[in-house]
Amino acid sequence: MGTKGTAKFYRIPEGKGPYSVGCTDLMTDDTDQASFLRLYYPSQNTPDSEEIQWIPRKEYYCGLSEFLNMYRVVGERLLQYYFGSVICPAKWNTAFKPGEKYPLIIFSHGLGAFRTLYSAICTEMASQGFIVASVEHRDKSASATYYLKEKSSWEAQEEATSDIEEEWIYYQRLKPGEEELPLRHKQVQERAEECIRALNLILDISSGKQVANLLSLNFDWTLLKDSIDTNKIVGMGHSFGGATVIETLSRESKFKCGIAFDAWMLPLDDEVYHKVQQPLLFINSEKFQWATNIMKMKKLGNQNKMITIKGTVHQSFPDFTFLTGPFVGKFFKLKGEIDPNIAIDICNKASLAFLQKHLGLKKDFDQWDPLVNGEGQNVIPGTNISLPPDQPESLDG
Repeated sequence: MGTKGTAKFYRIPEGKGPYSVGCTDLMTDDTDQASFLRLYYPSQNTPDSEEIQWIPRKEYYCGLSEFLNMYRVVGERLLQYYFGSVICPAKWNTAFKPGEKYPLIIFSHGLGAFRTLYSAICTEMASQGFIVASVEHRDKSASATYYLKEKSSWEAQEEATSDIEEEWIYYQRLKPGEEELPLRHKQVQERAEECIRALNLILDISSGKQVANLLSLNFDWTLLKDSIDTNKIVGMGHSFGGATVIETLSRESKFKCGIAFDAWMLPLDDEVYHKVQQPLLFINSEKFQWATNIMKMKKLGNQNKMITIKGTVHQSFPDFTFLTGPFVGKFFKLKGEIDPNIAIDICNKASLAFLQKHLGLKKDFDQWDPLVNGEGQNVIPGTNISLPPDQPESLDG
């Protein structure tokens, strides 16, 4: 990977909580129906821990360049030049910190993203005492992902190499004239299934079941035995991932609450709205939302909360917002008017306050309760979007 990129002058913020944070990857089975996730977790504080690159493989740069409508070869080199030296803010493969029962967050990425691109949020949650499983979706909504499969016997003999090979899956564009809703509705259902599979996988590990990781990583999964508080499970996601949270909560009651960052509601059908009983927190950017989308959020009930962070854009939630200067960041709409560190801090603190209330945590996150009510210098209660007169401007509860 290149080390000359301008992103080397910028860093993804580390967690501010009392726990050291590690991360590792887990891929199960050998089909595209299995689980693939990055786990962020409270870790033992080992000084010789490894670092890992934020974007771990060149194929992800290929996928991103295609998703962004860049010529693939040029896009891959350009993105790799800018971001190839960026390091994930969590320590790679460091030992898990046993001895506590932690709440579990299942995180769902947005359209064109993948499992590593929300490390600022995931690392902060882990530093505050959560285990976070960031799912990499294989519904062709990620810019790139892959699974491992067995080669046919003649391929393995011909190449005289390993009998396992990678199968890469890239983002599926809409065909000319194709309507978006049918594809996105199908994808959000697949995504919810992947989130539930990831949940059950982590619960199996916590119950003491052995896990076979297809990735050759030296990580001791047995330390996670009895590590999950099964009464404290959360869905969290951005954009398409926000819709995925809602779809997932409608299907699985093990999730006690959900947090959706700038949720994109199009993929959800009308049946979902009366099925979700769990409380939701909507954290919106100032520049992305529109009336129809907000009104769909409100259909989920007045017991939920909604806030808007001033000066933010849709890309204020993924990590890219920290890795570009003001000109490039604003030109590509990766930054808003607000300092991205302030924005993500509000996002994380409001999330923690909401989780303390609805999971019954014995922490000090309630100090940030005013943010959940839209009180503070850079927050708006409810939405900044003008709604029809019969629609209240904020969610109460």
